[in-house]
Amino acid sequence: MSELARPFKMALPSFAQHLDVLENCGLVRSRKSGRVRTYQLAPQAMKPAEHWLVAQRALWERRLDSLDDFLRAEKESKR
Repeated sequence: MSELARPFKMALPSFAQHLDVLENCGLVRSRKSGRVRTYQLAPQAMKPAEHWLVAQRALWERRLDSLDDFLRAEKESKR
């Protein structure tokens, strides 16, 4: 855990709380060996978020394409 926390400017107990949240959500797994706690990513837990993001991206691309079409038409009509 200390190695993971090193790049962040936060106290180790605070960092541990963040890792606990990630573990409770199933995004990471941990195991303890003596005084050392090792964390491992659980990328399969990100699949639902990934699918949602893909759907949101498609939605916003369609909306922005529609806005682009509208703005181009407005510009052409003012010529």
